[in-house]
Amino acid sequence: MDDQRDIENKGGTMRLGSYPCMLKEGTLARRLYGKDKITERHRHRFEFNNKYREICEENGLKISGTSPDGNLVEIVEYEKHPYFIAGQFHPEFKSRPDRPQPLFVGLIEAAKKTKR
Repeated sequence: MDDQRDIENKGGTMRLGSYPCMLKEGTLARRLYGKDKITERHRHRFEFNNKYREICEENGLKISGTSPDGNLVEIVEYEKHPYFIAGQFHPEFKSRPDRPQPLFVGLIEAAKKTKR
């Protein structure tokens, strides 16, 4: 942002721009995107705390997308919910009226099924 160009100490690292994400086979994310590798745009200073990764998975939170090295969690989902999927990126940055982002398409599909 223009008013932040001269700020040097931002109190952490900024993940800004497009980053690759590997999608786990058999997940909602993989079904929605239809491929095993995607790129999504980021603008944040937050990350999933890997200290809690195992306990989250043991309690039903599925890690469905990670950085290529597997260290950064990019997408999580919860199978026991009609549509619970969350990304560590901004899906709206790549969505267009004629090319909606897959997570938004999935939300509309799930809403239509729930309404029936």
